[in-house]
Amino acid sequence: GLNFSCTSCGNCCTGSAGFTWVSEDEIDALAARLGMDRVAFCARYTRTVWRGGVQRVSLEEKRGGDCVFWRKGAGCTVYEQRPRQCRTWPFWRRIVDSPEDWADAGRECPGINRGALHPLAEITETIADDGLP
Repeated sequence: GLNFSCTSCGNCCTGSAGFTWVSEDEIDALAARLGMDRVAFCARYTRTVWRGGVQRVSLEEKRGGDCVFWRKGAGCTVYEQRPRQCRTWPFWRRIVDSPEDWADAGRECPGINRGALHPLAEITETIADDGLP
């Protein structure tokens, strides 16, 4: 297993640009949370990306790469409806593939190698459906 406890530091929500993939169901949940219809939500908060010949949807980012739903001093403003990709951090296949990848992620995330022990079976189940393409 691996030790991890979220410190709510926001390092996984801020910094360099990237992708926060969202499913159709996650879009609907986020739109409902914000009291918006799906079309308005998508126009304001998502972007379409072609990856590996497949069209996918990612959340927009603020200038500088921070998640559009991250607020300094408040944290994630949609925490209860955050996408699966966010819920499964740091148990993503590319991070747990090797001790070196886990250690690299730990340089950015103060919760890695601290706190609760997550058993291998739980981690394996999580990475099977981590929200990443």
